[in-house]
Amino acid sequence: MARRPRSKAEKDKDLALGRRIAALRRERGYTQTELADQVGAIQVVVSNYERGKLRPHPDMIVRLAKALRVSTDEMLGVKPAAKNGAAVSRRVLRRLQAIDGLPKRDQDALFRTIDAFLQARKAS
Repeated sequence: MARRPRSKAEKDKDLALGRRIAALRRERGYTQTELADQVGAIQVVVSNYERGKLRPHPDMIVRLAKALRVSTDEMLGVKPAAKNGAAVSRRVLRRLQAIDGLPKRDQDALFRTIDAFLQARKAS
């Protein structure tokens, strides 16, 4: 049986979903390859989802949502993504782990710099 071509509205929805997937992936600090590994796919498939070339199967939407730590409603754009302070990106975690491996004196110096930066941003 031949597949029917996707309508413009369907293509637009697929592209919007792909953009949400890409944005969430970047917020979490994942590469396409890392996300693909987590959901049991290959990088090209994740790329095609993000570009709206492929529509993820419902099971894949669940796996993507779990990997990106959002609900499927948030993934699909049914409700806005929650700004969850508990969700720390891998990029931040990698840096925190590197800082944790430094001597206490170096850690304290870094924390003073970070605190000063944050206070200056808060003041402006």
